[in-house]
Amino acid sequence: MLAKPFIKWVGGKSQLLEEIREKYPSEIEKYCEPFVGGGAVLFDILSKKHPKTVLINDINKELINAYSQIKDNCDDMISQLSEIQSIYKSHTLEENKAFFYEKRQRYNDLKVNGNDAENLEKAALFIFLNKTCFNGLYRVNSKGLFNVPFNNAKNPLLCDEDNLRACSELLQNVEMRVGDYKGCEDFIDSNTFVYIDPPYRPLTQTSAFTSYSENGFTDKEQIELGNFITEISNKGALVVASNSDPKNSDINDDFFENLYSKFEIERVSASRMINSNAKKRGAINELLISNIAGVF
Repeated sequence: MLAKPFIKWVGGKSQLLEEIREKYPSEIEKYCEPFVGGGAVLFDILSKKHPKTVLINDINKELINAYSQIKDNCDDMISQLSEIQSIYKSHTLEENKAFFYEKRQRYNDLKVNGNDAENLEKAALFIFLNKTCFNGLYRVNSKGLFNVPFNNAKNPLLCDEDNLRACSELLQNVEMRVGDYKGCEDFIDSNTFVYIDPPYRPLTQTSAFTSYSENGFTDKEQIELGNFITEISNKGALVVASNSDPKNSDINDDFFENLYSKFEIERVSASRMINSNAKKRGAINELLISNIAGVF
């Protein structure tokens, strides 16, 4: 089977894969994803392009731990998730709500006080919470504690064994790092295809409702990222980046046109899947920013 993301992630790119695929180089020898997130593009490229050398990175160390455990300890991960799934299926909804908060507390304890020997349990809880929390959000408070509430799911698939094994197989030759995206620069050269999917610029002041880590991503960070993309483009790397389209809310907002004036900018339609108000989950434009057209 074709591997797919093993978690739901805000801004996941499964629905935009067709548009992003159009920008893949015909051959990919090296691949880098500095903000790996749910990995929709990663697993698509690993399945279809078979790059020899791959680096994925994310500032969220718990996310990278989950990737690492699936890569190195897939059987044990499946065993832990299967046990959790069995317990969940045997409970009433009220019991599962209590179970969720018990496991959330355990996860946060491991996040703060855990050691490497407990990384497998922490990764299994990470996936469990992702499948049973509100809209699959990963949000932490100022202390770094996961604080998303229960989603009242009656029968979620907590252990997709076939997909976990498919993901594990594809991840065997993938290098994984935790940290700022700038730490990937030493890996990127003229033979590298880079897909960059950062935290999106909020469309409004009230839409920045989630934090993937203890660190924010403001316009200052967007500008620094733009400078980074220009630097790796000048090295000869082929780059595709995603972001929100400010013109969804302000037609005169040229923030990204100014920041990426030397790049090709394409608007593509996407669905706003993560919103507390179902009436606001509609089609909006997102940006694909690239140098694939030969600007550099």
